[in-house]
Amino acid sequence: TVTAFVGDLSANATATGVVQPLQDAILSVSQPGRVTDVTLQVGDIVQTGDVLVQLDTADLALKVETATQNVQLQEANLANLLTTARMAEIAAAEAAVTSTQANLDDLLAGPTEAEIAAAEANLRAAEAGVWASSGQVEQTLNTITDADIAAAEAALAAAEANLRSTEITYTRNPDPDDIAANTALAEAREQVASAQARLNTLLAGPDTNQVNASRANLAASAAQEDAQEVQLTQLLNGASDTEIAAAQAQLAQAEASLARLLDGPSNEEIAAAEADLEQARINLADVEAVVADATIRAPFDGVVTAVYVSPSEFASGPVVELVDTSNLEVILEVDEVDIGAVTVGQEASITLETWPDNEIISTVTAVAPSAQDNNNALVTYDVHLGFTETNLPVLIGMTANAKLLTAQREDVLLVPNAAITADRANGRYFVQRVVGDTIEEVEITIGLRDNQYTQVTSGLDAGDELLLRNAPPNFLDDAGGSPF
Repeated sequence: TVTAFVGDLSANATATGVVQPLQDAILSVSQPGRVTDVTLQVGDIVQTGDVLVQLDTADLALKVETATQNVQLQEANLANLLTTARMAEIAAAEAAVTSTQANLDDLLAGPTEAEIAAAEANLRAAEAGVWASSGQVEQTLNTITDADIAAAEAALAAAEANLRSTEITYTRNPDPDDIAANTALAEAREQVASAQARLNTLLAGPDTNQVNASRANLAASAAQEDAQEVQLTQLLNGASDTEIAAAQAQLAQAEASLARLLDGPSNEEIAAAEADLEQARINLADVEAVVADATIRAPFDGVVTAVYVSPSEFASGPVVELVDTSNLEVILEVDEVDIGAVTVGQEASITLETWPDNEIISTVTAVAPSAQDNNNALVTYDVHLGFTETNLPVLIGMTANAKLLTAQREDVLLVPNAAITADRANGRYFVQRVVGDTIEEVEITIGLRDNQYTQVTSGLDAGDELLLRNAPPNFLDDAGGSPF
């Protein structure tokens, strides 16, 4: 037999998990690049902000300079837009309006008598130029006459006769040392050659280059005459509708430019300039961010667990793995049957498989909002337990067993579990109470229980003596879950 008594009772849920770091990181490069420096190796302890890997930034420096210059340009454009127009700019705009207005007035008024007279004079001068060029062509073609040829033939005959006479005289008295005779013979031969060349030139006709040049002058004069005739015709016909429309458009543009200078920039122009400046600043920030990302720094204090690159290699993905060994936690896989009793801040105790006799006090720091995908029928949730200070040399990956305090009752009526019989079909519970020499079956209602005791909320009093059955009662319902 056992006796019902008043005491304290707590319920626990148990689960197994693994020691994990609160922070770990796989550091990757944002853009591929060549590694210029690696300052660490596996096992090194690093501090927040330490440079771990450096990529080449030579090309990026040029992009930063270009983006910086673009920002400066857009700042200058906005400043100029907001600056009040200077007097010189306004004067130039007013002069442009006056000039375009005068041009339009001239087109609308038509040509003056002086302009017509000048155009007619230009045409007459062009016609005279055509006649002069034509005469020059005629003169070039007629530069050689029959008389010129006859005179050249006579000169050649005279030179040949003189050469024969000189040769006869030299033949009769040959003397190689007679300088005068030899000179006379050479001059006679030269005169014959010169006369023959002159005759040949005359027989060949006028010089081709001179003829071509004179004809080119004639063509240019004719083109000038045509141009002056067209100009006179246009002047007499007055301005066309197209010319007047173009002049009106030029005047409107000049007037609009002057109005903008006098009124200042519109809100739309200012907004557009400000947008261009903001976009330039964003582009600069993006390039600077890429430059910053080329330097891989430690995001927290920790230990290097992997290094994937070496100097001169081309990095295009993960480069370093890092864990924070100073802040550890245990991540439990808690069954869905028990997860409803787990809340953040709840007390827990941890024992490690390596040191099963050493208990570490902990609390629940987080409960996963969704179940783990375990690819099986068992549904579990991750529960995070904070790690308090301990002298044990705890390592990442160690297996941990935890007890979670799910409920607690103080000063309640308790009986051993082995004294209770359960009617699972009807959800009723009974005990065998000893009264003197008799035993009576008493129905009870229960509350919290643990592995040894169950809280009795009605049906018994403290001190009641109960028969302890040889086999413990079955407290599982038909679905396999605990009814408590």
